[in-house]
Amino acid sequence: MEVKKKKWVQNVKKMIKFIKTYCVKNKNILLISLPFILMHVFTFIMCLNIKYSFHNHIAPVLFRLSWIVLFIGISINLKKTFGKIFYILITTIFTIIFVINTVYYSMMNNVFDLNLLKSINEGAPYALDALKTCSPIAYLAFIAVITSIIIGLKSFKSDPKTPHKNLLYVLAIAVILHLIAPLTLGRANKELTWSSWRNARNIYNSFNDTNKSIKISGFFEYEIRNFYLTFLKTSEQENAEDLEFLENAYTYKENAKNKYTGIFKDKNLIIVQLEGMDNWIVSKENTPTIYKMMNEGINFTNHFSFYNGGGSTFNSEFAINTGFVTPFSYTQNAYSFNKNDFSYSLANIFKANDYSVNAFHMNSGEYYSRTINYKTWGYDNYYGLKDEGTYSDSSYELDRELILNEHFNELMFPEDKKFVDYVITYSGHVPFTNTKGVCKKLYDLDNEDKETEFVEMTEEECVIRQNKETDYMMSLLLDTLKEKKLLDSTVILVITDHYLYTLEDKEIIAKYKPTDNNLINKTPFFIWSKNIKSATIKEVTSQLNVLPTILNLFGEKYNANNYIEEDALANNYRGIAFFSDYSWYDGNVYVDGGVVTNNKKIKLEDLENKNYKVSYLTKKNDLTLKYNYFKKIKSDES
Repeated sequence: MEVKKKKWVQNVKKMIKFIKTYCVKNKNILLISLPFILMHVFTFIMCLNIKYSFHNHIAPVLFRLSWIVLFIGISINLKKTFGKIFYILITTIFTIIFVINTVYYSMMNNVFDLNLLKSINEGAPYALDALKTCSPIAYLAFIAVITSIIIGLKSFKSDPKTPHKNLLYVLAIAVILHLIAPLTLGRANKELTWSSWRNARNIYNSFNDTNKSIKISGFFEYEIRNFYLTFLKTSEQENAEDLEFLENAYTYKENAKNKYTGIFKDKNLIIVQLEGMDNWIVSKENTPTIYKMMNEGINFTNHFSFYNGGGSTFNSEFAINTGFVTPFSYTQNAYSFNKNDFSYSLANIFKANDYSVNAFHMNSGEYYSRTINYKTWGYDNYYGLKDEGTYSDSSYELDRELILNEHFNELMFPEDKKFVDYVITYSGHVPFTNTKGVCKKLYDLDNEDKETEFVEMTEEECVIRQNKETDYMMSLLLDTLKEKKLLDSTVILVITDHYLYTLEDKEIIAKYKPTDNNLINKTPFFIWSKNIKSATIKEVTSQLNVLPTILNLFGEKYNANNYIEEDALANNYRGIAFFSDYSWYDGNVYVDGGVVTNNKKIKLEDLENKNYKVSYLTKKNDLTLKYNYFKKIKSDES
């Protein structure tokens, strides 16, 4: 034992001596390392805005050192030509990732997740706008890093005398530093607790919160681990404890009846998902049709369409149709679950009762893989105006075309059977300028018979004009239903996909709603039917409440435990909306990090119970999707 200890000490001393002599001998190391150091520095500055702190900052330092030692060690210990090639390759790769990350963060206040590359085609059309509107710091960072790479190449000097021995030392140092780094984060929670998400080691293990993950691991570890978890990690084995949790979670629980149960039995249903129509936009002046319908119907005044995972529009589609949301505890977006079983989705339940169920939107079925996903959820078809091939220009971006298009009109209102239509609007989408996009089309239409000079509209003016187009589409929808004598037999549910986070001028939003926490996600949600008794529902709701609420209104028999949230019209419903950072709001207190942050009162017992409820529901959500649990139940039964 003593001999082994002495040998270990000797090896450590040799390694320390190697580091000292190596760094003295290769004084150019600092200049060669400069690009990596600058990437880290700019990322560190960027991360100062991330509201998360942990017990120490040793881990990101060790992670950073381990990767820089590896990159530089390999570069200068290969023969000069190969060393330079490796150096150019590695700096180029990380520079591209660094620029994407910096631009994305300056726009979204979220670190870029490599998982979003799976939907790169969806974001590509807006890449140029992102580059034009991102923070000047992003450009400064890019110039600084490129300059440092040039300096590094001019200073590059390889050390090929003992490459094998040196590479062995380099690898050993990098591995040791990398093994020690996560240990400094402490231990992960073994049991489910409301505060598990705050534990630094939990964050590192799950790596689902991009902002917190980069803060505890640093730029290089974040990108490399993110790549591994996104593209390389194999499927995990089933965990007995997880499966036991799910078995308990899915015991049968029939929905309790209330005064709203079955009031829409056998009626048609049209769900209209509005693109970015924030609650401050809806008014008698801006959107008269929607405003009138909202006040005549069942109006949920404390509704939150929260952003969670990549693709906020599609995340709402996923939640409304399946009753689940993008996972909180691991990295996977909503549109990647197209192999899961969703037997209890909105489409499947209505189809079982002889409804035709179809989706309608402007965009192609390729976008967010909607064609595949809507089939997975049980829809008969997904239809995109762009796929029609009948438009010579991009006028299909105007929401009116959803109703005026003759083919869509035929498909949307079948006369021979009951139907459910899922209609997704588009006209409220960026850009908000009358020099291009939807706002330009509408500006040109408004002024086509006028001989006036071009007047540039403000961003807010464009937002309102574009949403007036959506309101016009809603008036056309009502007129068409009336014309086809379907108005009395049709229910219209209207819900916004997300708040208007796409605005460049954030001060516009600040005029109308709080912007310092997740209550910014408050958006419109109402249900309208001719001659329905108007009602105002003040309990908190989110996209997760929509499906069970619909099922109860239409008198469908269902297992309430097959969804994450409840019927928002139930007699004993007490609402709570939780968000991607595990903060939550119950209509009274806003809780972040387990602490009430809005100066409201709540009993300690209630606070603990609701903290636990959020942990329980998010775990149920994540494990159900992870294990494709509904398919597993079917397999076990057969």
